Amino acid sequence: MPAVTAPGAPVTSVAGAIAQMEAIEAALPAADGLACFNRMYLDVTRQVNSRLRQGFFADPVFMTDLDVAFANLYFAAAGAAGAPAAVPLAEQRAAAGIEPIQFALAGMNAHINHDLPVAMVSTCTALGTSPEAGSHRADYQKVDQLLDAAEQSIRQSFESAAELAVDRHLSAVASLVANWTIASARDLAWNNCLLLWAVRDDPVARGLFLDTLATSTALASRMLLVAV
Repeated sequence: MPAVTAPGAPVTSVAGAIAQMEAIEAALPAADGLACFNRMYLDVTRQVNSRLRQGFFADPVFMTDLDVAFANLYFAAAGAAGAPAAVPLAEQRAAAGIEPIQFALAGMNAHINHDLPVAMVSTCTALGTSPEAGSHRADYQKVDQLLDAAEQSIRQSFESAAELAVDRHLSAVASLVANWTIASARDLAWNNCLLLWAVRDDPVARGLFLDTLATSTALASRMLLVAV
């Protein structure tokens, strides 16, 4: 499959993140597993960018920095197949028997469960705040509304296929992904963010926690990417 080139330097704005995602979309065939996830992520990022200018978030500065930090972790992982959270999707993005919905949700699983806690902690550190200060938790939960709509859309587009009722393969895929939800993943990511924040100044504990997080996230993504 075509390689994805990470930007020469981290993006510094949400508009820059959108432009990079659009470049990834243009570089990859639509059936590429990474492209399936990128389309979903691009749509959500465009919605977040729109909300940032509409007073949707109580602290748009914090949410902008978080969105940029979050996106840069994705770009780094997309450009380096060896990144722990990216391994399952990178390994199987051209595999036969895996549906687009599996790629999209496996990518979200990796990005939310692994990258989101890291992005939250790095953003809080850079801005001299903490995850539970001010409106951060409330704004974090507002993004759930956008992600839930995106998740429901992709599930409905898959489940409304005429073949679903009679195709054993599609029925098996539907069963496989039925129990994974973005809302549950983000709830878990918030808890992991608090744990990572608590050990941020202890290099050994932080390293052990991140290793465990990468391993568990990769395992869940591999389960979502089982060819059925």
